[in-house]
Amino acid sequence: MPDKKRTDHLDWEDVRFFAALARHGTLSATARALRVNHATVARRIASLETLVGRTLFDRRAKGYVLTAEGKGVLDEANAMDEAALSVLRRLDAGTELSGLVRLAVGRVLAERFLIDRLRAFHERYPAIDLEVIGGSRVVSLAKREADLALRYGSPKDSELVARRVSTITFDLYASAAYRDKLKAGEAPAFIGFDQDSDFIAEAKWMARQFGKQRFSFRTNSQTTQAAAARAGYGVALLPRYIVATHEPDLVQVSLGGRPPVRDVWLLIRRDLAKVPRVRALADYLVEVFQREQRLLAG
Repeated sequence: MPDKKRTDHLDWEDVRFFAALARHGTLSATARALRVNHATVARRIASLETLVGRTLFDRRAKGYVLTAEGKGVLDEANAMDEAALSVLRRLDAGTELSGLVRLAVGRVLAERFLIDRLRAFHERYPAIDLEVIGGSRVVSLAKREADLALRYGSPKDSELVARRVSTITFDLYASAAYRDKLKAGEAPAFIGFDQDSDFIAEAKWMARQFGKQRFSFRTNSQTTQAAAARAGYGVALLPRYIVATHEPDLVQVSLGGRPPVRDVWLLIRRDLAKVPRVRALADYLVEVFQREQRLLAG
């Protein structure tokens, strides 16, 4: 009887947070993935541990590690997750061009290129609602955090339908006044990413090329980097399309090294590839990137 009482009060959200913490390993990473604060994650875990009467994680300096009891609960949580996904896949099988479609895309590509160009999609399919998930974190399509994604680099997940839709070129830019200082012989200072963004390919390229030189300004946003370059902080590596469409006061500078080129891939969960509303957005995105390739390639 006590077990039945506990089962009746089980909150699926607690289980979802538990599975996410098991996957990500730290409160901060889990909070970012679920778009909540640390306290919410900790509260959900404490609630589940109180319900089952067991300690599910060992709290260590480097993060949370499952206990033996936690590993057993995780097996059950994953089974529940798969059952929930199965129900949602069945609901996705409808044929109507209506409902919600969620697209994961980097914030800069979304804000500086895509959002304006999605208006025609909204006019073409007024019954389809869009959710655009921006940011640098990797959104899991397998866990249904999004239906489609636009990402740099070739995909490694064979469970996804993938198509390369564009190539984006980068270059080094500064204000005209700062360029004149460089021509007069002043040593360049650079604008780069913060330490938490060192996994980004552009950050790695800047570190290889100019890692021993001064970085006068750091930020995790390329939009902010462009603003810093405009304000005269130094030289920034930026996508050419941002400068062409939003930063007329920036000028190209040459400091050696071939700037990076990034391929953009459209990824779709295989089970959603033929769902009409998802297919409609996928086809529209391919159309947009093909039409704008000259702008994106610089």
